[in-house]
Amino acid sequence: MKRLTAVLSILMFCQACGTNEPKPTVTLDVGAGDVAQDVLQDTASVDTGDGDTAEVIVPVENVDIVFAAMGSRSAPAGKGSFSFGAATAATQIEDLNTNTDWYVWSTPAPDGMGQGAAPVGEAVKGYTKALDDIELIAALNLDVYRFSIEWARVEPERGVFNEEALAHYDAFIDALIARGIRPVVTVHHFSNPLWVDDPRDKACANGPSDANLCGWDHAEGGPMVVEAIANYASVLAARYGDRVDEWCTVNEPINYLLAAYGAGYFPPGKNNLIGASHKFLNAIRNYIAGHAAMYDAIKAADTHDATGDGLAASVGYTLSVAEFVPARDNKPSTLADDIAAAERVRYVYHEIFTEALRRGAFDPSVDRTWSEAHPQWEGKLDWLGVQYYFRTGVSGKVALIPFVKAIVCFTNFDLGSCLAPADPTHYVPSMHYEFYAEGLYNVLAEFGQLWPDLPMTVTESGIATNVGRRRAEHVVRSLEQIQRAIEDGVDVRGYYHWSLTDNFEWAEGYEPRFGLYHVDFATFERTATEGATVLGQIAGARTLTKEQRDALGGVGAMTAEP
Repeated sequence: MKRLTAVLSILMFCQACGTNEPKPTVTLDVGAGDVAQDVLQDTASVDTGDGDTAEVIVPVENVDIVFAAMGSRSAPAGKGSFSFGAATAATQIEDLNTNTDWYVWSTPAPDGMGQGAAPVGEAVKGYTKALDDIELIAALNLDVYRFSIEWARVEPERGVFNEEALAHYDAFIDALIARGIRPVVTVHHFSNPLWVDDPRDKACANGPSDANLCGWDHAEGGPMVVEAIANYASVLAARYGDRVDEWCTVNEPINYLLAAYGAGYFPPGKNNLIGASHKFLNAIRNYIAGHAAMYDAIKAADTHDATGDGLAASVGYTLSVAEFVPARDNKPSTLADDIAAAERVRYVYHEIFTEALRRGAFDPSVDRTWSEAHPQWEGKLDWLGVQYYFRTGVSGKVALIPFVKAIVCFTNFDLGSCLAPADPTHYVPSMHYEFYAEGLYNVLAEFGQLWPDLPMTVTESGIATNVGRRRAEHVVRSLEQIQRAIEDGVDVRGYYHWSLTDNFEWAEGYEPRFGLYHVDFATFERTATEGATVLGQIAGARTLTKEQRDALGGVGAMTAEP
């Protein structure tokens, strides 16, 4: 590991003689990837040689961070490579998208169910403006664009495929490649065709049918959904595999399943956590099976090595991660119950899905026993996407979520688990959480120890803000933390900012703005933010400069949100 050496000439007051006297030179090693402001805000206790100690500030200056060229997402030769990208999801940006569960869920009555903060409507017209938006990506000098292909658009009825939609994505992928941008395709990103699990009939009393398979949690219908999505993935891989090598099966499985099948604030609106946790666990089991089935289907159908890395298809999934902190009565906690609760939540979010795929087993008791053998899952993971946004508290005082015996601070929900941010400028008011830059490094380092042979890419990281400077700070600080992990030997191969444009932020509607490009929701005009400008400069030069780090980086105060 590269090191910077900080040589300190320390001048202390000599209590024994009552005079100022030069003390010995002290040498401290500081990781080259460390964030300078982090170091400058830390102190070191130094033995001065005569029984005295001094608290000193380590004067390490920022240096340029140089990023390698793009390489393979998962092949061994890709270690050390780095890709810059942006990410979106079809339901969050696309118009003319009326066959999804989200369209019915969010559209006001009488045409829909009126759930969430706002109807998805036309989103940001990302379907109509798809080819125009490619120019936005190219303007930022990005290597990669991660996007999802809307299942409900391509297969609006079970077994019936829409050739016009397939041709649209053909043209879109061709245009990306023509501009030198590598496509990364997500198969399932939080949305379903209505026939998978119709939220208007979530009880599904008549059992699975072609009009409603009853969803991921259903004892009979769940395996049918697995089969259906594997077939869909096969269609995509056969159609686009000559141009697409990098595939993401599912997005943030635990987040999605908790919202849709646990707490019920995503469609289909099933609240299984309290009173029906076996159904929630069934949804997790089927979703893992769905990933494994898609993995096999993509590998079988995509046999063309489009990128020349020796792999015809590189298949992974993305994982929602966080910095989970033990809490009690809205304060950090050292109580054993709270520490254990935070660890259980971390295990469910960070480990249970990936470990199932590496072991070929399931842990239905959520206690690391792995009592269910599923050998057909084993080894079905080429790379892991890491998606980091926040730090949050976890308390064991109120065991509201039975199977983890904990309560987590999410959004406005607080039973003593929410914590005030260490720095109020790090609070993200439209999402009600704290951006904690070091947490990204902590998670990458954790995963590097758990799975040292598993390549990772930060497939989402962003901030909801109306302030361009604040977005630019987030970009720089995230890249600094990724560099720290790389310097420590963690195999991290890229950073994709969420999101390319402002979008429909699921249950939160349109208030949170995550876009590198600001969208006027009346005219749908896109305008680059300062975050876009800074990321474009970094990606174009493949360098995060000392000047950018001095101005925007570190872990100190951020530009305030009005």
